Amino acid sequence: MHDIRVKICGLKRPEEMRVVAEAGAAYAGLNFFPPSPRYVSPAEARALALAAPEGLAKVGLVVDAGDDLLDEIVEAVPLDIIQLHGKESPDRVSEVRARYGLPVMKAVGVAGEADLPALDDYGQVADMLLVDAKPAPGDELPGGNGLPFDWRLIAGRRWPVPWLLAGGLHAGNVAEAVARTGAQQVDLSSGVEREKGVKDAGMIRAFMEAVAGVSA
Repeated sequence: MHDIRVKICGLKRPEEMRVVAEAGAAYAGLNFFPPSPRYVSPAEARALALAAPEGLAKVGLVVDAGDDLLDEIVEAVPLDIIQLHGKESPDRVSEVRARYGLPVMKAVGVAGEADLPALDDYGQVADMLLVDAKPAPGDELPGGNGLPFDWRLIAGRRWPVPWLLAGGLHAGNVAEAVARTGAQQVDLSSGVEREKGVKDAGMIRAFMEAVAGVSA
């Protein structure tokens, strides 16, 4: 078993960047979607990114963002990856990759078999996939809702690009999630929060210890 790479999303404070890096996370997510309790402005995100320890990949999450907003974010923040977490089309994914010269991670919500073909489509144009739980009707946020999906839907499936498993992960279920899906990378936000938008250092360390147990 290879080491499982971890992305912790929705960081808002410099000390959170430090904690996730020290705990061994590979990616730190910065959320640029204003309705989210994890939202940071480009100026705030710049300070966070500059405070990030070397080796921690900085991922910028946007939802159906236009070029003006992306221009502002990319100019202000030294990102390593752009995460598209809305209803962006495959053509839009290609446009963003070409415009900014950065790898693009495309999130795809999964609730049933009918959602799986989109993963194949986006796997042809994105650099990475994020396989997430599809929001329930009425949810205002496209992710970070703390809900898992039926992992059996993607058991044994593979795509032409690296992918991360997301959706309701926490220290108590990540071992089962990896065992069922074969995921080599995982993403979470609410699973290490003591309240919405506030990361908990102890929960982050507990999650990373659980992941280390899976990787051993």
